[in-house]
Amino acid sequence: MKAFIFIPIALILLILSGCDSAGLSESESSEISDFRPVDMVYPLIDSAHSRWFFFSSATRPFGMVNLSPDMVVDGAWNAGYRYHEDTIRAFSHIHAWQLSGIPVLPTTGEFQGHLGPDVYGSSYSHDDEIVQAGYHKIVLADYDVTAELTSTTRVGFHRYTFPESETSTIHFDFSTVLGPSDTRMGSVKKISNTSLEGFAVMDSTIRRPKPVTVFFVAEFDQPFESFGGWQHGELIEVDDHIEGERTGAFVQFSTEEGEVRKMKVAISYTSIEAARNNLNQELPHWDFDAVVEDSQEEWNNWLSRIMVEGNDEQAIRRFYTDLWKALQGRRIVNDISGTYLDMTGDGRRIGQIPLDDDGKPLFNHHNSDSFWGAQWSINTLWHLVYPEVTESFVNSMLLMYDDGGLIPRGPSGGNYTYVMIGATTTPFIVSAWLKGIRGFDIDKAYEGMRKNHMPGGLMSKTGYEHYTAIGGGLEYYIERGYIPFPLYDQTYGFHQAGSGQTLEYAYQDWALSQLAEVLGKEEDAEMFAARAGNYRNLWNEEEGWMWPRDRDGNWSDLIDHLRYGGPWVESNAAQSTWWVPHDIPGLADLMGGREAFTEKLNQSFENAEVHSFTSGIAHAMETIRDFRRVYINYGNQPTMQTAWMFNYSGAPWLTQYWTRRVIEEVYSHLTYERGYSGDEDQGLMGSLAVLLKIGLFSVDGGVNEKPYYEIGSPIFDKITIHLNNDYYPGNTFVIETINNSPENKYIQSASLNGEGLHRPWFLHDTLVNGGTLRLEMGPEPNKEWGSAPADAPPTRIRQ
Repeated sequence: MKAFIFIPIALILLILSGCDSAGLSESESSEISDFRPVDMVYPLIDSAHSRWFFFSSATRPFGMVNLSPDMVVDGAWNAGYRYHEDTIRAFSHIHAWQLSGIPVLPTTGEFQGHLGPDVYGSSYSHDDEIVQAGYHKIVLADYDVTAELTSTTRVGFHRYTFPESETSTIHFDFSTVLGPSDTRMGSVKKISNTSLEGFAVMDSTIRRPKPVTVFFVAEFDQPFESFGGWQHGELIEVDDHIEGERTGAFVQFSTEEGEVRKMKVAISYTSIEAARNNLNQELPHWDFDAVVEDSQEEWNNWLSRIMVEGNDEQAIRRFYTDLWKALQGRRIVNDISGTYLDMTGDGRRIGQIPLDDDGKPLFNHHNSDSFWGAQWSINTLWHLVYPEVTESFVNSMLLMYDDGGLIPRGPSGGNYTYVMIGATTTPFIVSAWLKGIRGFDIDKAYEGMRKNHMPGGLMSKTGYEHYTAIGGGLEYYIERGYIPFPLYDQTYGFHQAGSGQTLEYAYQDWALSQLAEVLGKEEDAEMFAARAGNYRNLWNEEEGWMWPRDRDGNWSDLIDHLRYGGPWVESNAAQSTWWVPHDIPGLADLMGGREAFTEKLNQSFENAEVHSFTSGIAHAMETIRDFRRVYINYGNQPTMQTAWMFNYSGAPWLTQYWTRRVIEEVYSHLTYERGYSGDEDQGLMGSLAVLLKIGLFSVDGGVNEKPYYEIGSPIFDKITIHLNNDYYPGNTFVIETINNSPENKYIQSASLNGEGLHRPWFLHDTLVNGGTLRLEMGPEPNKEWGSAPADAPPTRIRQ
């Protein structure tokens, strides 16, 4: 596979050693001067702390198949590929939000597949491993089998090099727990001595309330000699078919030293026939190297939408790794024909995405964790750089609205999961429309969003509240202007956190009010804008923070401002106080004005700097009480926007300073031990890192009637954004920095398309028409630039 090793070997070894700095010799630096972005990606980032859907290697952008080794097979957290674990237990094909499926493993010698992953798993060494975007190679040391993995969107492609062995085996284990769910039952049928087909029923979870069936077709490039199976841990006699609970199947054959065997595994959530069609359409040949090359070329095309230039090689590598993560996790779940699984009703239903004139689906259907925090990450990145992805996701949401009556906030396997709180997809859809992405039915979208903001919609449901619509507390929010904590004596789901719910609902209401205004729905615009002011009802002037109220309107005396959880959603009062992205002037007024706002926020960052702006370097640390008592946490979503808020209070130099410090402490590492200091959450934190580094952001999530971007402190000398001309008229937008360096982080002056720019923001419409933003940088802040009240970005809700 030397043809696909583009990164210098010395660099690979240095990165794998765990060093934070991938230093390069002069000769190696010259090799990077003319690079492909795909070659910069480091898939092992933070892999010591992986959750089930975090790690990726053999996959395509948003691929249905995400094929990779699993060291830990039991659990949604701390599972899947885990760098420090010593045993590989499976190569499984699905690592998605509440989804898993089709674990396989090649072995040699006495068969042990029926004894479970803890017995048949194999040791391995990272010294024998190569991991790239679209390709993974590892040696199963116990069996002396070299495994290579790649994929198309819906097909996993395996290439195994075996030793001399009278009994070589490839098994399919449908008796094991796999990631977030157990395997309820399995079925495998021998079609020929080169073909298997079947399915696995993945059990329901607390988050995904209904089971999901994963269908598969497996094709082998050479005949196998025998077919067998097991059930309940015992080998059993099988002819050509095995089906039931706690089953597994295997094929066996003898091999000579160095014998190569290939296997293709196509999957579908609808039928075996659809899986076979996915295979025939996407991978009709056996050229493994060609698939690796095609995968990396596809990744390179996606990553090349943003080209960066600079002298810091590690920063470039980390940037493209962040961008790569931004295009992961939220997986395609429809077949190549456009058929998809709908589990929103009483039973299982197969739907059909509308087709274009060539018979291809007009968009893809997606599986996704919540869009909680998306307003500060993928809203900005996808809408700007990948608008076709945004359009596909919006249409996927509306398809689920057609099927089940609600626009989802995190669908899984055709199910509603009701993950997190509120109507988190409202800002995503609103921002898309206001930025000119119009390839969806806006009347239907508005109807669905409005429903979610009214009793009985998503705002009435708290996290994972599958069968009631009470825990969201929406009636209290509408009638009293806040949601009490505690809301009731019982809880109806996760995150029944009245104060946090109040703040997020207020922002989401403001987002919908902006779209209502544009669509001429004046009455709705006034209603939702008025509700957007509910955040004020939580301001406790005596405490100086947002504060919970009980059902009688009294301030709670059970918390302090650093206490995590309770009335707050994965945060505390100190963090949640800044959760007013739609009315920063109003929040500043509550605090005593712009200067008081700036002082309080700056003090929070100074306090947070002590703990490097995170709650530890991994999610496991974030669950420890003392690590949660922090003012700012860039390892999770609730404070993603905070460093940019100085642009609104007359201190843009502090946005420039603190965004650089956050990048340095949180988003510069490039090792298996460090990366996202918490939970990357399917592209949310990767997107945030990209935005921090190119110096563009939208505190309000891009939902202003006229969307705009705020300016930070780009870390690169030149950034070129290639615009999609199907959506935007410009060809490129370029950000140039002069005299940029780690020390020269402050903007001295700026020009936009040749004219002086004296404010820290500019309109989306300006950017997408193409042009150049030029920033003169220096070591000391220019406190005159962008600091006047009239220079602040234009946000304020109706009074």
